[in-house]
Amino acid sequence: MTGSGSGRPAARSVLAVPAFGRGRGGGHLARSAALVGQLRSAGREAFLYIPRRADLAALEPLLGYLDRSWITADPRSQAWSLITLDCFRTPEEDYGKWSALAPVIGIDEGGPCRDRFDFLIDTLPGPPGLSPANIASPALLPMPRKRREPAFVPKAAGLKVLVVLGAEDPAGLALPLAKRLAQAGLAPVLVRGSLSSHAGSGEEIPPGVETVRGIPALGEHLAEYDLAITHFGLTAFECLYAGCPVLLVSPTGYHELLARTAGFCSLGRGKRALKNLEAYIGGGTYSAGHPAEVPGLDQGRLAALGERCKKLAERFGLAPEQERQGSLGALIASFDPRFYPSCPICGRAGGKTLGRFPGRTYRRCPRCGMVYMLRSAPPPVEYGGDYFFAAYKKQYGKTYLEDFPNLAAAGKKRLERMIPLLGPAGKGRLLDIGCAYGPFLAAARDAGFSPMGIDASEDAVRHVRERLGIPAGRGFFPDPSFAFEDESFDAVSLWYVIEHFEDPAGTLKEINRILRPGGVLAFATPSFSGVSRRRSPGQFLKKSPADHWTIWTPRYCGRILAKFGFKLKKTAVTGHHPERFPLFGAGSPEPVLSILYGISRLFRLGDTFEVYAVKKAAVQKRRDNG
Repeated sequence: MTGSGSGRPAARSVLAVPAFGRGRGGGHLARSAALVGQLRSAGREAFLYIPRRADLAALEPLLGYLDRSWITADPRSQAWSLITLDCFRTPEEDYGKWSALAPVIGIDEGGPCRDRFDFLIDTLPGPPGLSPANIASPALLPMPRKRREPAFVPKAAGLKVLVVLGAEDPAGLALPLAKRLAQAGLAPVLVRGSLSSHAGSGEEIPPGVETVRGIPALGEHLAEYDLAITHFGLTAFECLYAGCPVLLVSPTGYHELLARTAGFCSLGRGKRALKNLEAYIGGGTYSAGHPAEVPGLDQGRLAALGERCKKLAERFGLAPEQERQGSLGALIASFDPRFYPSCPICGRAGGKTLGRFPGRTYRRCPRCGMVYMLRSAPPPVEYGGDYFFAAYKKQYGKTYLEDFPNLAAAGKKRLERMIPLLGPAGKGRLLDIGCAYGPFLAAARDAGFSPMGIDASEDAVRHVRERLGIPAGRGFFPDPSFAFEDESFDAVSLWYVIEHFEDPAGTLKEINRILRPGGVLAFATPSFSGVSRRRSPGQFLKKSPADHWTIWTPRYCGRILAKFGFKLKKTAVTGHHPERFPLFGAGSPEPVLSILYGISRLFRLGDTFEVYAVKKAAVQKRRDNG
């Protein structure tokens, strides 16, 4: 196998961009500040973006212990390897601005640009119908160290209740909720948001309500409470982890949708939440200015709430017995993105996102039709002996060398398609890129070619040279150390190799350079129009090998190859698998499989295909003319 890449950014710095301004709350800013700290603890240089107009003194409670030198107001001050956007619903113009600077990761992104992000990480469950993220796990959220024992079990008396509705509390619900709890005979602790427009309104605090402007490291104190009332967000999930029963109220309809979709118990939106709180008040009925006759909260409802929260904690991987997946910062610190910001064939930006999986995003170019992969880190693939033995045997039931005769026979059939295309010059020098242990080279020599190979595996190259007696070099194509001359080959082949190139455009240009006019380019590759993809596009992409940077489609090959100076002469659809047809495939009797095989051939539904093209002479003439 072979491959090359120029998509790795030289920069290593990460810029964290939070939602900012009135109506955005403080959770996004606090989380981005924590992310910068985590990244730096993991050895990654990171900065927090805060606009120059911001009042840093007012934001101090949200920044934690973040070093001021880690804050920047100039995103163009340096090159970034990654930009994280924790912006709730990123506007179009903002997305365009940030994506022009570096690959972008959307954190809990719910806006119109969601599908355009290079990578998506959902730490909070989104609304119904939201397209999947690359990684979705509330366990990535920063969680407190302290946990409540026993978890979610309320006390019979002396309940401690916390009311915290974020930095802004835009609906002004915190004080009325705390007041009603005080009237029920409780002594709630009310956390006043540092950005709340109600915090300094002068409204009288009723007796029994303890107010605090902010609690440093709030999550570490949640285990001290028997009930927390908050809205959908980080604190709600911290409560699940800490073992504190949590009730939600919703400042907006969107918050209510998120709360109910995730499965939390919600009191509802706005003033309705005050009314619904009455169901939890133990005894008496509420009327303004008159406390309830029986103080406290309904123990039965609290017990049911505790059971519900316990199940939610297990569902989201936050139960005490469940192992944490690591922090969001540690995850992003591991990112070393490798991909092109636009189509690697034609350069068109804005490809449609087809699928997301951990570490991988697939897009389809709207211009040339190429399906290409974006990776968060290099693929963990080594082209050593194990690749051709254990890994090959796992897939095909035999090692590569055990399959050598069959591979050589397949090579003979491919040569029968290639040779008629060579024209008067006939057989000559042939280069097999990704030659492996040389079955095609052996078939080409037997057919009268003067072949040579190139492969990344030292063991394979040694076998070709010493056992087959055919010239071969170890390396990745194109490799300057081979110094191939212009138009030095009559044929170039790549059998299930072209999909391994990070830079397929550069590869095709180099092949054109070393191939004589009229020379043949031949390759085989998986097909995006085969029965496996048609049966389940998601599963097809999920199972696509980690080092397949492109997935080709037969119908688009002509236009793609023409861009690089080749004329498509023939495509042969191969890899027919009738057992993969839906409904009638797996387990069908032989007559049915025979019919399905015929249908697959008729409609070109094979999962692989071969391409045969010739280099246009006109390309060389234009080059000579400058």
